[in-house]
Amino acid sequence: MKFFSILSRYVTKQLLANFFIVFFAILGIILLFDAIEALRRVSGREDIGIWFTIQYAVTRIAKTIEIVFPFIMMVAAMITFWRLSKNNEFVIIRTAGVSIFSFLRPLIIAAFALGLFNIMVLNPISAKMYEWYEVLSYRLTSRNPNAMLFSSKGLWIREALSDNKVLLIQAKNLRQEKDNSLWMRDISITELNENSQITQSYEAYFATLEGKNFHLKDVKHIVGGKPIQTMSDYTYETSIDMQRIKENFIEPEAISFWQLPDTIAFYESAGFSARQHWMRYLSLWVSPFLLVGMLLIAAVFMLQNTLRGSAIIWRVVISIATGFSIYFLSQVVYAFGVNGYIPILLSVSAPAIIILLMTTSLLIRADEV
Repeated sequence: MKFFSILSRYVTKQLLANFFIVFFAILGIILLFDAIEALRRVSGREDIGIWFTIQYAVTRIAKTIEIVFPFIMMVAAMITFWRLSKNNEFVIIRTAGVSIFSFLRPLIIAAFALGLFNIMVLNPISAKMYEWYEVLSYRLTSRNPNAMLFSSKGLWIREALSDNKVLLIQAKNLRQEKDNSLWMRDISITELNENSQITQSYEAYFATLEGKNFHLKDVKHIVGGKPIQTMSDYTYETSIDMQRIKENFIEPEAISFWQLPDTIAFYESAGFSARQHWMRYLSLWVSPFLLVGMLLIAAVFMLQNTLRGSAIIWRVVISIATGFSIYFLSQVVYAFGVNGYIPILLSVSAPAIIILLMTTSLLIRADEV
């Protein structure tokens, strides 16, 4: 038992050390290329300062790191297994009667724990960075240094208040101010019954959203069969807040793991499709299993009693090619799921299940040799 405990700590430390080395190395390379791209995009722009360029380059990292995270695990595992084979440590471990799966068990646990750490800690940080990157991109294209994540295309949102009352909100223009209030122009708030018939509506030239209250100015209150009532001011209470409106303008990748369940519930209660958000949420839950799969791919190709000369190069090339092929196929399956061709759960879990089954069967066969 003591031998297995020492061995588990040793190989786990090797894997984690290699993982963070590869992680920060790739992070530096990505930051370098993002900085070059940021400088290219802002060149010749006198309205863009160095601080904006730094923010644009750093926040751009978020989405790229999430894509390469499984490959970081695979490369770290390849380095770990290669060193164990090169130093004949793997031969000694096998000679001591340790099976491949007993040897891999602590590494699988470590990879799964890294996956959980990624979705529960790193993902919220990454989501905030990606959200701010979207804001900076919009400011760059709109040439408005104060622009937020809204556009002149306006707002159109639907909210189900109850089984027999639905709210439609439309605004032609909107802008977020520094005091975190939302300014809207040419806004209409329409109430529908269970038969989708209009019961009443409010039309205003100007409105602000503060908290969960719409403060309307120059309002026309329209009710069927009654004269139009005009008011200079009117406060309309709703459950919609700034965060809900903001989520209409950002991608699911900019919503953190912890906020996705509430966002999904909001969209479904409002009658909108939350398919993309469900895909995103379930794919985050599956990502730790994908990391384990990448670890096992590296084990299949790099855990050998002897690795010499060109055999190492070929195994590295084949394992990397296998990883990229799996990633490409997973994106294809994910696209089928987003478009509704296959069930959501199948589209997000199928790649990880296939990887785990194939690698496990190959390792069982290798363990019997």
